[in-house]
Amino acid sequence: MAASEAFLSRTVARVLIDSPLPQLDRLFDYRIPAVLAEAAVPGVRVRVPLRSAGRVADGLLIEVADTGDFAGTLSDLESVVSPVQVLTPEVWALARRVADRAAGSASDVVRLAVPKRQVRVEKAWLAEVAGAGAEPVHTVDVPDFDSTRVEAAIASGTRLVVDAVPQVVEVPGGRWVGHWATEMAAAATHALARGGSAILAVPDYRDQEQLVAALEAVLPPERVVHLDARQSNPDRYRAFLACLGDTPLAIVGNRSVVYAPAERLSLIAIWDDGDPLHVEPLSPYVHTRDAALVRQEAQGCALFFIGHSRSTDVERLVEIGWLEVLSPARAYLPKVIPTAQQPAQDRLAAQARIPSSAWREARAALEHGPVLVQVARPGYAPRLACASCGQSARCRRCEGPLGLRSARSTPACGWCGALATEWSCSNCEGTRLRLVGYSAGRTAEDLGRAFPGVRIIIADGERPILTVGAEPALVIATRGAEPVAAGGYRAVLLLDGERMVARESLRVGEDCLRWWCNAVALAAPGATSLLVGVGGALASALATWRRADYAHAELEDRRRLRFPPAVRVATVTGSVEAVERAVVSIAQIDRVDVLGPVELAAGGVRAIVRFDYGEGAAVASSLRAEVIRTATSRRKRAGGSAGRAALPTLKVRFDDALSFDSIEQDGTAQASRPPRA
Repeated sequence: MAASEAFLSRTVARVLIDSPLPQLDRLFDYRIPAVLAEAAVPGVRVRVPLRSAGRVADGLLIEVADTGDFAGTLSDLESVVSPVQVLTPEVWALARRVADRAAGSASDVVRLAVPKRQVRVEKAWLAEVAGAGAEPVHTVDVPDFDSTRVEAAIASGTRLVVDAVPQVVEVPGGRWVGHWATEMAAAATHALARGGSAILAVPDYRDQEQLVAALEAVLPPERVVHLDARQSNPDRYRAFLACLGDTPLAIVGNRSVVYAPAERLSLIAIWDDGDPLHVEPLSPYVHTRDAALVRQEAQGCALFFIGHSRSTDVERLVEIGWLEVLSPARAYLPKVIPTAQQPAQDRLAAQARIPSSAWREARAALEHGPVLVQVARPGYAPRLACASCGQSARCRRCEGPLGLRSARSTPACGWCGALATEWSCSNCEGTRLRLVGYSAGRTAEDLGRAFPGVRIIIADGERPILTVGAEPALVIATRGAEPVAAGGYRAVLLLDGERMVARESLRVGEDCLRWWCNAVALAAPGATSLLVGVGGALASALATWRRADYAHAELEDRRRLRFPPAVRVATVTGSVEAVERAVVSIAQIDRVDVLGPVELAAGGVRAIVRFDYGEGAAVASSLRAEVIRTATSRRKRAGGSAGRAALPTLKVRFDDALSFDSIEQDGTAQASRPPRA
């Protein structure tokens, strides 16, 4: 019998149903009617009947077989929705593995990987499938790195952590990008030249703009695909369909791009893995880094982590020998000056709340070009207090903090947005407010007075600016929103360091170092960067550019305390009874300890489970079983209505970066510690 005839003779379709219910997270068997035998192939969208209430559900056909697991009479497939095989075997395998690792549902991962169908776009793509061949790709040297080693790493599927060069460079078209972007683009050309695709994951759209510009400078436009959740549905689906072809591509996007289809995958490269935007906010909450590690192991491609600083997660992988280190051929040492012990003796410097040396450095730099000033928060005044007693001003509606968006705006709540038009203090009944703290708007006002006549540019989440010119200007930017300056900034001032370090978070030290390193990397060659208000180990690591040493010391502290990433963690949230059952289910697993449970302001309790990496599969399996057990035993409301259950659903989240942070809205226990400052 021919292979095609043998395939058509198979009569059982194994289908993944698109459902958030954890008890449906498995493959269901259906009979393939003769009329659908040719169209029912793995990866296509299908519709299938459900036994309850005569409903029909959407699903994806995972595999076809001669026989199924179900011994009874099988229901027939309802229909094949589309002939396009949107779920490729490598993506399905990845979805199943990362879901199992995080005690989640594979359908939730598939929902991130496969965009919603756009019929018009799909029809146009099917008509163009038999198009002309792609242009050849020539390799580009990796600037400042050993290109031979990069090419060998891609050829052998090596895992590397790459220390990016801290400067900006010009690419064709007069555009300026970070050197990291040209490094990623050059590595991608090596991957495509070998006949495989490259998946390039970055935190947000600012980074994507830089990376796409660098790629378009060295690759034909049709070889660069932008795949991002911010795109319109038709654009995203069009880009997704392009990835299904045989042409090697450079696929650029945010965290979900790691699930892009690419059967012949040569490279996965992740920029700035410590950025919290790499944490998926949807269940099962898998970090880009973890999904990339699983996919690299399954497909044998190369894996690069690129950054100006090193996360403790990557440092752990380096220390256990899972990652190799690739540093620039020659050392780059930016000029960074900590100013924690320098007072503001000059009147204008004091007015701008910076040391006199920083004020003089900025004034001199403004004669030659733009100066970057990094601040902690957007807005005008982050917090208001009663002028009489000093108590923080709170919203009457939700008790959130009051703040000002501009000097002339009405005080408003930072949580619910309600205006505080007739505010009075709950402590002393005072009605006057005073400003507490500084943000981008207020800093701009102070610096404007300290540097009269200088153009002021504010860049933050509400006023996104991607690039600025080489003309003199003071660019006030919140962390992560710094524009790229043509030729680089002539000076960089890092303000609000003491406020950033005071943030309650387990990762505050490495976060601050990452924010500052990324800002310093935007400076022109030889330009001075000044860190205001911070000393100790953090300031030393930045000034000496020994970021890996700081990550190593942080990781050593975490090992002693059994904090992540030295161990894995999982948060278990739900009713008291459900959480207790979940904790009992893992009690017999070695090297597992539980913190809590503690009560939550929204109801229910939360416990934190700590365990070694080798016990991850056992912990995930046990907790997943409890999630399914709780979901299947939930009671309907009295009267038989199909409303919400009386008891909260048990929720499990693995590797939660906020597990040990103080979350005021939740009322959870404080378990963080100060950074190594």
